Amino acid sequence: MQTNTFFKTLSAAALAVVLAACGGQKDSTPAASAASPAADNGAKKEIVFGTTVGDFGDMVKDQIKPALEKKGYTVKLVEFTDYVRPNLALAEGELDINIFQHKPYLDDFKKEHKLDITEVFQVPTAPLGLYPGKLKSLDEVKDGSSVSAPNDPSNFARALVMLNELGWVKLKDGVNPLTASKADIAENLKNIKIVELEAAQLPRSRADVDFAVVNGNYAMSSGMKLTESLFQEPSFAYVNWAAVKTADKDSQWLKDVTEAYNSDEFKAYARQRFAGYKYPAAWGENAAAGAKAEAASTASAASATAASAANSGASAAK
Repeated sequence: MQTNTFFKTLSAAALAVVLAACGGQKDSTPAASAASPAADNGAKKEIVFGTTVGDFGDMVKDQIKPALEKKGYTVKLVEFTDYVRPNLALAEGELDINIFQHKPYLDDFKKEHKLDITEVFQVPTAPLGLYPGKLKSLDEVKDGSSVSAPNDPSNFARALVMLNELGWVKLKDGVNPLTASKADIAENLKNIKIVELEAAQLPRSRADVDFAVVNGNYAMSSGMKLTESLFQEPSFAYVNWAAVKTADKDSQWLKDVTEAYNSDEFKAYARQRFAGYKYPAAWGENAAAGAKAEAASTASAASATAASAANSGASAAK
């Protein structure tokens, strides 16, 4: 299926603001009474992680916790079933670090709730995908088909961009792809019925809808496979980030955590365990290559559009 120029607009806009995708099982351990205060000069020895259930929690349990324990840290993990509580828990001191979100979501959330938290490094991220529900192939889409999608604004915007890419809806010209909403649908070409749900409910919703747009981490944690998706978000713009309280961004414990996530051991684990994921740009592999390809494609499209407009103007002037 051909990619239209709208997604290229997304790539350019996303890359310009250095973006990152989201991800929730109940607490695997009780939350700490309070995470240690910032700027501890390396004395901190207990680190409380917060993730959504599934892949991000598995990364901590399988690789990061053992690596940090070798350095003398005690590691606790709290897993969440929603996208709201992890940032509030971080700001309130119940966590030291959380890992579950892309940058547009983080930016919107901390602005809305006036939180002093910041992104610090990227982590391997499963892409957003359109999965079969009652219908099993893209060719089966029909007038009035239903599609479930995440109900938080940033991920809902991503779902709309995917539907636009598929040619099922047409978004208004010039719409900001990071904030697209139902009001920005210019034409609903297939009369798609969009069912907005909490992201954690999307895998189960497939029994009731024709297709489902599912966040990668929830797809994986529910036993789905990335290879089952009928269409994947092609952008590398939504690779997820770890976040900490801003006052902690230069702490020694965070440097040790960052080192663990960028170690050769973790990279080898991620390539084997999370094949098909999009990796951090700092790894210098497919994420960076994908971003460069998108930028080049966007520039090429812009040049083609400008040339076409110039030719049309010249013809009209004759």
